[in-house]
Amino acid sequence: MLKKPLIVLLALILLLVVSAAATLVFTGPEQPAPDSHSAVWLQAGPYSVASAEFVFMDGSRPTAANGDYPGAPQRTFDTTLWFPEDASGSVPLIVHSHGVVSSRSDLEYVARHLASYGYVVAAANHPLTHGAAPGGPNPTDVVNQPADLSFLIDSELSLTGDDRPFNATVDLDRIGLMGYSLGGLTATMATFHPRLRDSRVRATVSIAGPAALFTERFYDTAATPFLMIAGSDDALINHRAHAAPIPERAASGDLVTVLGGTHLGFAGLSEPLMRFMEQPDSLGCSAVLATLRGASSNTIYLGLGSESEGIAVNDSIPEVCEVMPDGKPAHPGRQQMITTIAVLSFFESIFADRPEDRLDARTQLAVYLGQDFTEAVFRD
Repeated sequence: MLKKPLIVLLALILLLVVSAAATLVFTGPEQPAPDSHSAVWLQAGPYSVASAEFVFMDGSRPTAANGDYPGAPQRTFDTTLWFPEDASGSVPLIVHSHGVVSSRSDLEYVARHLASYGYVVAAANHPLTHGAAPGGPNPTDVVNQPADLSFLIDSELSLTGDDRPFNATVDLDRIGLMGYSLGGLTATMATFHPRLRDSRVRATVSIAGPAALFTERFYDTAATPFLMIAGSDDALINHRAHAAPIPERAASGDLVTVLGGTHLGFAGLSEPLMRFMEQPDSLGCSAVLATLRGASSNTIYLGLGSESEGIAVNDSIPEVCEVMPDGKPAHPGRQQMITTIAVLSFFESIFADRPEDRLDARTQLAVYLGQDFTEAVFRD
């Protein structure tokens, strides 16, 4: 027979569990109207999603010494592949690049959603910028990451036989990139950089990626469709400097702004963990500033290119966390819904098989997203 103190303790634990569950329910994100266009785009697609793990090694390029890490003669990539396990025929491939102090799973919620619609999505830990990088995350290694994405495209295309976990084949004319934060910078460079770009890329999404250093000349190297998704209250990557100029600088560039959106609000771990924080980006600021080790955040951009290549690094680019927004942050659940719909509808507007489906996707991105989510503002 249980003693009274133990019964009381169990009752308190049960009460706490019930209270926590109720809190999560009542503080959940408001869903779009059930009969709205956006509600349809939030539903999982027709395919079952599976994943597989790989380790790819690029023996042609070294990993630099970093802190107490002596470096290595190769670059090694722990990689996750999400795919539609029951798809056949040819399918698009999206390669995702993670942020600094993060990992390949930082936008898994988007990767799985894309896979349910027939996309193969690959994401790898970059050797020196992921959270557990040897010697500590080093954002200056971003100069090597566009080539990482090209290598990952090669690696996915080379999977054959029992090594390829899905039955479909990758369509060489439907290869896209997606990146978050420093990964957004990586994806942008792999799309437009005059020396580092991969001509196989047909569409790219940068989510809260740095872009203030890129001039109009930079985007003139390719007519590749480009979408920037950014939060108006991003403390790490200032919206006014990095995201707002995209529609004017990039002839093929679109912008979706999440009003009240924060930098960490895009990361999968923020929902539901950061629902109750007044300033979620304070955590990201601490983590990223630690990687800079007292240096200016603009040192990350040094060595990426010259003004003749459309890259201009100057003191007008705000430092990471130089401006801390003081408004109420958007609900991370709503922010991630907007991101999920925006990414899917953007890629579908380019990669969908039928013209009418491409038009429907474009209308969802440019019109219905903003109608169904008051926080979402689209500019082309």
